[in-house]
Amino acid sequence: MAKQNIDNNFLKALKFEPLSKINWNKFVELFGAKGACGNCWCMSFRLNKNDFDEGKVNDGNKNAMKQLVWGDHPTGLLGFYEDIPIAWCAFAPREDFIKLQKSRVHKPIDNKQVWSVPCTFIAKDFRRQGVSVELLKGLVGYAKEKGIKIIEAYPTIPTQEKLPDAFAWIGLYKSFEQAGFEIVDHTSKNRPMVRYYID
Repeated sequence: MAKQNIDNNFLKALKFEPLSKINWNKFVELFGAKGACGNCWCMSFRLNKNDFDEGKVNDGNKNAMKQLVWGDHPTGLLGFYEDIPIAWCAFAPREDFIKLQKSRVHKPIDNKQVWSVPCTFIAKDFRRQGVSVELLKGLVGYAKEKGIKIIEAYPTIPTQEKLPDAFAWIGLYKSFEQAGFEIVDHTSKNRPMVRYYID
């Protein structure tokens, strides 16, 4: 896709909706031949390491994600500019993400029911234009509609001025901060736990 000429109304024109059978092909279009990155298909946090690595070939991870969608499990939110899929964030109950269950750094800080955002993905031509912040704001709106009270994430605070795109998939702290999230645990200096509490 060619670089878009973005006008001032670009961010206001973004629309967000949960991944479903209806928009599955748009998800595939966004993730492309690489499955976003290294045939991940956003299954890295959902599978143990061996199953995830095996899923990188023969569309294993892609089919695993499709199975979740066809089973009506919550998976995440897609962002659209006009009819073009340009953004994604994983979003589901924390317990759905095996990697978080095993994390020593991001252990639960309480026993409250939270939904987690372990990763985000923005189409290359739309990065560094404020899409991530709008995606997170859209996520908060969606959570409010669904009665979800706590959104939790684990973004990075870069230790260098320019972070390679491949390392930004967990989200940048500054984007979460701008969307109204606050740090609730700083066990990891560069990977704080942040939350958004919905009234």
